[in-house]
Amino acid sequence: MADKAYLAEMFGLDGKRAAVIGGGGVLAGAMSVALARAGAKVAVLDINLDAAKARAEEIAKAGGTALALQVDVASKKDLQAASEAVDKAWGGTDILINAPGLNSGTPFFEITEEEWEKLIAVDLRGFFLACQVFGRGMVGRKSGSIINLSSASSGPPLSKVFTYGVAKGGVNQITQFLAREWAASGVRVNALVPGFFPAEQNRRLLTRERTAQIMAHTPMGRFGEPDELLGAVLWLASDRASGFVTGALVRVDGGFSAMTI
Repeated sequence: MADKAYLAEMFGLDGKRAAVIGGGGVLAGAMSVALARAGAKVAVLDINLDAAKARAEEIAKAGGTALALQVDVASKKDLQAASEAVDKAWGGTDILINAPGLNSGTPFFEITEEEWEKLIAVDLRGFFLACQVFGRGMVGRKSGSIINLSSASSGPPLSKVFTYGVAKGGVNQITQFLAREWAASGVRVNALVPGFFPAEQNRRLLTRERTAQIMAHTPMGRFGEPDELLGAVLWLASDRASGFVTGALVRVDGGFSAMTI
């Protein structure tokens, strides 16, 4: 016998306030909608304001509560302004999803300092800054859930994505360091480690050869779909469902990390 009230109590997010960085994109956009459908108010943050507005409008049309904010994740000033806007609108942030992404397949010896700095700014520095800005309020309120979007490239390293992989390895370190530091303050910090989910930042890297290599190393033999990340997101966002989970690197990868020969 299905107990819908029990499921709503376990995974429902009524009254929660969420900020989703990168929420105008494919994966984080689906996460924004999922949080709203579970009852959360959702601030969609993205450097592409039109994309953020489109996602917020989608949530609003479905009966949810959302706002759109333009944010350059590499700018602490932008992140502080966004945090203040959410505070003003709803009184704080309970859930933070860090999911900006910028990738490149430049061969190692051809990576310029400018490219290195650009990717590190988005894929690592931005996570550090967002945790610092939004985490301060969470620690002050002694409650919160931060979900960082890592990657299969965080380790063992994948070919062709050197800077991105280095950054994502750092995201794992940020996640586990802060989980340890903030556990006593009631703030949980976890990371999703997706396998291969084609999105804007990696689609151009998926050549026929690359796709064949990925399929050969993924037991399920296919790419992931955005909706297949949402159960893990709702689980980690819910204090009831994952109240004793912090510092976890949750792999959603079709078995990619379990594959050897």
